[in-house]
Amino acid sequence: MPIHHTLKAWQHAQRLAVECAKAANRFPDFEQQALADQLRRACYSIPLNIAEGTTRKGTRDYRKFLDTAWGSLAEVQTALAIARDVGYLQLPEFARLEALATETSKTLFGLLRKISQASDRPKSH
Repeated sequence: MPIHHTLKAWQHAQRLAVECAKAANRFPDFEQQALADQLRRACYSIPLNIAEGTTRKGTRDYRKFLDTAWGSLAEVQTALAIARDVGYLQLPEFARLEALATETSKTLFGLLRKISQASDRPKSH
């Protein structure tokens, strides 16, 4: 099993991506090339960047991919709020997706903090 599959942050991001994509597919046809597509691209970006980051040799590169995932997560949360506000998501579904996003946020932030601490340690010679 690839190492990223063992990370809670990736597991939560993967679940969020699947659930957001399913929700986006139910947006009106005229939104499929706009908000739905943007939500799908942003939600896919989170687990994809976590996975790619785990393959990098140094913590600086890894951190860069995690930062990108963090930005995509903010984009997902914003797209979900817009979808709620324009009526594409009913409150219960929004709340469920927002809870998944929050859990993803907590675990991703923890991973970011861990990687940042590792990169801040002085190198021993």
